[in-house]
Amino acid sequence: MSGLVFAQIPSGIKLKTGDFIFQDLDCGPLCDAIEQVTTSFGGRNFSHIGLVYVQKDSVLIIEAIGKEVQLTPLETFLKRTSNPILVGRVKKQYASIAKTAVKYALEEKGVPYDDEFIYNNKKYYCSELIYDAFKKANAGKDFFTLEPMTFKKPGSDQFFPVWIQYYAKLGIPIPEAEPGINPGGISTSPYIEILK
Repeated sequence: MSGLVFAQIPSGIKLKTGDFIFQDLDCGPLCDAIEQVTTSFGGRNFSHIGLVYVQKDSVLIIEAIGKEVQLTPLETFLKRTSNPILVGRVKKQYASIAKTAVKYALEEKGVPYDDEFIYNNKKYYCSELIYDAFKKANAGKDFFTLEPMTFKKPGSDQFFPVWIQYYAKLGIPIPEAEPGINPGGISTSPYIEILK
């Protein structure tokens, strides 16, 4: 293990329940395709997001990854990449919404991962979990915004080959222009601030 450098929480930041951690995961062509069609804070590339849950002395991350929604120790979460992470926090006036959103997200533990990236199909991908948690906490009104998704190369009418193969394997059509959300979209929300 020596010599490997992992992501760190930027110095001076004390994580709070309800914070967001944005990651640039190097998961190959899928992550690259996601990053090419999404705009993130400061021109960064984010392909994953988790929600912070502080429990006594432990910092855990609620996330939809792998097979399901799960709680991951912060250290495990950070070890996935050496790319710098970013921490976001809702603006002060929304702090109570964030706390309620965490409770909702915790209730979703064990819900299957949404590998189809289709909204409202009883499964969750990372930013979809956060979208729903904050919507429920905000009395059923959108807190973050769903946008039409694209699986096409920027400036072209061609789908990324990786998405063609991906959806062919799943046996379903590519959900082009269907509503969705991504970590980059959350990172640029006017309701949160990025902590330096």
